[in-house]
Amino acid sequence: MIHDWKNDRTGSALRGGNPTVPRRPDAGFAAIGDAQFLPGYSVLLVDEPEVQHLSELPKTERPAFLSDPDRLGEAVERARRRADPAFRRVNPDLLGNTDGFLHAHVWPRDEWEPGELVGVPVRLYPQDRWSDVRFALGPQHDALRAAIGEELDRSSPEGRQTIGPAAPGAPVTGEV
Repeated sequence: MIHDWKNDRTGSALRGGNPTVPRRPDAGFAAIGDAQFLPGYSVLLVDEPEVQHLSELPKTERPAFLSDPDRLGEAVERARRRADPAFRRVNPDLLGNTDGFLHAHVWPRDEWEPGELVGVPVRLYPQDRWSDVRFALGPQHDALRAAIGEELDRSSPEGRQTIGPAAPGAPVTGEV
């Protein structure tokens, strides 16, 4: 049976078939976002596809899930800071209003963002940023995806890599 990774992001990550996933931290999958109008935008996907709410995770698993966006955010920050001196900060975000599975967003923010959008939550960015092919994740983001994965490896308690990098140039269109 062939699965479309965009329709089952966590299940495809569990099967090793989600090309947006550079690494698997402790309680989920680090995935680079489909829309890269803010380069390095990433998402932490819970590793239990049936979990829709944080309260559905056992209390003993919640600290690991809540710690992973911090690790992912630090990895994005380090990778972006090396790549762009206009990088400003990362903003973690657990909203879950659209997708029916537990996940956390990591939003890089930059000095070069349009003035009217500075200080505005990313979810309020113009809709065309989300759908414009100029911002779609693709081979031009391979180095950034790899750098984020390498930074996650560095932050791992044992320096371990639990899942390999996605294939360079892998097609990664869709929404997260």
